[in-house]
Amino acid sequence: MGDLRNPKWIIAKGLLFLAAGILASALLLAEHASLKTAALLAVAVWCFARFYYFAFYAMQHYVDGEYRYRGLWSLVAAILRRRQ
Repeated sequence: MGDLRNPKWIIAKGLLFLAAGILASALLLAEHASLKTAALLAVAVWCFARFYYFAFYAMQHYVDGEYRYRGLWSLVAAILRRRQ
């Protein structure tokens, strides 16, 4: 299976991720409706977004400028190769 290159499908995929995230968050908050749950969910989402930035932007621009990571598994494999 090749890379997704059609802009319309890329946008559709992004919107599906957004919808799934909103639905999962809404269901979680509906089941455990509290300020604490909402705050922890917001912190978790923010932290995962920052990790994504770190994993791709920071690693590529400040650690290894030559390697282009294709995903988290590619990043992990590159780190493990560096250790050996």
